[in-house]
Amino acid sequence: MAEFKLSAQLLGHEADVRAVSFPSPDFALSASRDCTVRIWKRTSTSPPNFEGSLVSRGSEYVNSLAFFPPNQDHPNGFVVSGGKDTIIEVKSPNAAATDNAERLLIGHAHNVCTLDVSPKGTYLVSGGWDGQARVWNLSKWETELQLGGHEGMAVWSVVAFDETTVVTGCADKSIRVFDLRQSTGGEAMPVATIYTPDVVRALCKVPKGHPSGADIASASNDGTLRLWKLNGQQVSELHGHESFVYSLAGLPSGELVSTGEDRTVRIWRGSECVQTITHPAISVWTVAVNQETGDIITGASDGIARIFTRRPEATADEATLKEFHDSVKASAIPQQQVGGINKEKLPGPEFLTSKAGTKEGQVQMIKESNGNVTAHTWSMAQQQWINVGTVVDAVGSTGKKVEYNGKSYDYVFDVDIEDGKPALKLPYNLSENPYERATKFLNDNELPLSYLDNVANFITENTKGATLGQPEPSSGPDPYGTESRYRPGESQAAKVLPQKEYLSISAAKYEAILNKIGNVNKTMVASGRKDVALNPGEESVLHSSKEALDSSKPISLPTLNVILKVVTEWPYADRLAGLDLLRCVARFPIAAQFKGPGNETLIDIATASAIPDDFPPNDNAAMMGARTLANLFGSADGRSLAKSQADKGISFLERIVGIKGGEPIGKFNRNVLVAVTTVAVNYSVLVNKEKLLSPDQRRRLVAVLGAILNDQTDSEVLYRALVALGTILSTSKDEAKSLGNAAWIEGAATKSSEDRIKGVASECLKVIPR
Repeated sequence: MAEFKLSAQLLGHEADVRAVSFPSPDFALSASRDCTVRIWKRTSTSPPNFEGSLVSRGSEYVNSLAFFPPNQDHPNGFVVSGGKDTIIEVKSPNAAATDNAERLLIGHAHNVCTLDVSPKGTYLVSGGWDGQARVWNLSKWETELQLGGHEGMAVWSVVAFDETTVVTGCADKSIRVFDLRQSTGGEAMPVATIYTPDVVRALCKVPKGHPSGADIASASNDGTLRLWKLNGQQVSELHGHESFVYSLAGLPSGELVSTGEDRTVRIWRGSECVQTITHPAISVWTVAVNQETGDIITGASDGIARIFTRRPEATADEATLKEFHDSVKASAIPQQQVGGINKEKLPGPEFLTSKAGTKEGQVQMIKESNGNVTAHTWSMAQQQWINVGTVVDAVGSTGKKVEYNGKSYDYVFDVDIEDGKPALKLPYNLSENPYERATKFLNDNELPLSYLDNVANFITENTKGATLGQPEPSSGPDPYGTESRYRPGESQAAKVLPQKEYLSISAAKYEAILNKIGNVNKTMVASGRKDVALNPGEESVLHSSKEALDSSKPISLPTLNVILKVVTEWPYADRLAGLDLLRCVARFPIAAQFKGPGNETLIDIATASAIPDDFPPNDNAAMMGARTLANLFGSADGRSLAKSQADKGISFLERIVGIKGGEPIGKFNRNVLVAVTTVAVNYSVLVNKEKLLSPDQRRRLVAVLGAILNDQTDSEVLYRALVALGTILSTSKDEAKSLGNAAWIEGAATKSSEDRIKGVASECLKVIPR
């Protein structure tokens, strides 16, 4: 049987894709932690293409999804979704995000994490973190039965097995089978309970004709798939995943498909893994199958849903296939995912051509000639090793592993649950998912899931170092405090160096920006400046960009050409809104690939338009130019451009802070300085993660930061400058010795009373040799 190959990539979500559905060959559905549900309608078959639109936009994560099939009363069917707001929303697939729901199903008290519709569409079953599983009557749109026995433990998965049987998988390591005909007072108790070795994360109905004869398959946090009869008899175990398994589905071919935290989708024929599809994301959260074509759709932590097919005519074009394979190859794999590695004992690249693998998905580490360690998986079908990424250190900011119960972790936190009782230990590795680790911690210590959000948010806040601004007042105490102990409801200090994530300044009011451009354009037309004013066609192109930006769809080349006209041909005093729009689109790969009529890049355009040679510089224009550079780091193509034109980018920063070319621009303008220090943070991450920029470029960047630290007192400006400086200095001891200036750092620490400033200053001083 042919291998699955990429068919289409569905781009538009801004966060993890947590749930997918594939009810028709002509459309698919996805739900995300960006609080949206999207429908993807097929617009062409060769090459395959799907156009996305919003069905729903809420205020909380959407984690579960199902499709109620069309019937006589509802010819289009319904999209059913649930999530953190506890409400199950029912909408037409043709609805817009602004349309009212057909129904809102209320009953759960916590995150609705799983949904399924019965094979004939007679009922819906839901499960949640509140330990409830509910059966909903889809003609009355109300709870018909509650399924008992879960004792408050999260119901991670539900399967509407047939019109009278429901199966649930629970965090208490049990699978429960319910006969809906056997109920009393609106509650049904399990007719059978299957006890498993680990938390039951996913369930699916095993296709008929499966050689095991199993009825259902379960997946657990131990990475094992288990096949069961409904009477509780285990008939098989499937081994291959190397971490949590999150999702399961049955294929019309009789095979099973699974996804997990090891970056993979795996296809299982009988008890054998016959194909492994590695994704360029740590978590592949979800998978669904179109039963008509046998195609599958996945959702992952990189915010992309992907369709894979075995049908040659539905395979993506060569450019798309190459882009996907290159993105997998370019992935950074946290070392925790692959265990301890002794570089000296690893084979070199010659191993890949001289030794064959022994099973599908087998992983082999290779020590490359440059000293890097790359991971390769064996494809039985292709009979070759496939590069799936480079192994990178992902240690905690202390740089040292912590031992706990015989294992090494990046962090081991102390958790105070009750006064007067010893603190509980919460171990965590940066490669793990915070919610999964928090759930395991609560289960291991028999604690209520009501603590889940607090513990998961605590892990995230104290290990990310990516969101550098202080929290909003509503989000509780400053997470950059001084305590090294967590108590539910409190936050505490986190090490932040070196910074690992690129930052952006992307929040924008697109309608206001476009209205401003439109008003300026009308004035130019009225004053006879039709030579540079936008014509009606160009105005239309610009306004069409609002819909794309609102839905995070890629912008078009004509849009970039119109923006180029505004920021280069309009008078300097009138181009600010155009520069604002330029920084909004800078995060897209097409912007980094764009070339002007004179072969100018986005960096050429942004810097020359923001600070022209023939006009006194404007603070806000300079700010928008810096924001454009900062947002450019939002794509791989943008980072490549930033590296190739680093001299030009750093020169732009040097001009703003007054190191060369004139007096500082906006010397005490907070917005200008936050933009400049954000660019510096992103360059520092480029230095730290990818060891890019020349020694001279790093020296110049440090000088920019020194000028800021000497002159400024604003806490956010100081904080970002210190993070950028500390990240650069953390990269090389030799450079730390030659570039580090303790006086800058100590001076900055005295200018603010905020603990986060003092904390990061202390970290900076520790990396400078004394």
